[in-house]
Amino acid sequence: MFSGIVEDKGKVVLFENGVLTIRSNLVSEDLAVKESISVNGACLTVTECEHDVFKVDVVPETIRKTNLGSLKEGDRVNLERSTRLGDRIGGHLVQGHVDCTSEIRKISCDGTAKIIEFEVPLDLTKYVVQKGFVCVDGVSLTVVECGYTSFTITLIPYTRDNTVLGIKSVGDSVNLEVDMLAKYVESISKNYKD
Repeated sequence: MFSGIVEDKGKVVLFENGVLTIRSNLVSEDLAVKESISVNGACLTVTECEHDVFKVDVVPETIRKTNLGSLKEGDRVNLERSTRLGDRIGGHLVQGHVDCTSEIRKISCDGTAKIIEFEVPLDLTKYVVQKGFVCVDGVSLTVVECGYTSFTITLIPYTRDNTVLGIKSVGDSVNLEVDMLAKYVESISKNYKD
């Protein structure tokens, strides 16, 4: 479980044979083998830690559901260690189970902030509500507006400067996880009707 509050922007060192190697400050902060870590919003397991790099396995299902398969040396990724019981949750409850990839449709300025519009598949739009939560590339964000197949968020300066969302452009692919509580409510309601 994660909170969607990015701790570090890691740097891809190597991605080869399903093993992703990332340089990060988190390694010196007690990152451990077997620990779950969110890499651009995808929950992965640390398999090796040494000096300032760690490794994770990226299996075919993860490549199919996320944008991790397109990572190359030098790319930046959002990183967050799993939340511990009793910790503050500064964002929202995030599983790290990416629902799909999404594309950035539009970026515009709004004072010191940016408004970013993302596409969302029709089957997931019911889980995206105005002032609700979404997780984009591992970042907990509040939905500003919802369209038929899109939604917008406001990217504040802090988040722009401290996550990879600040370097994204129109057309870029991002990982999207919708609010899991909305999915649970739908599932319970559906089962209740049956």
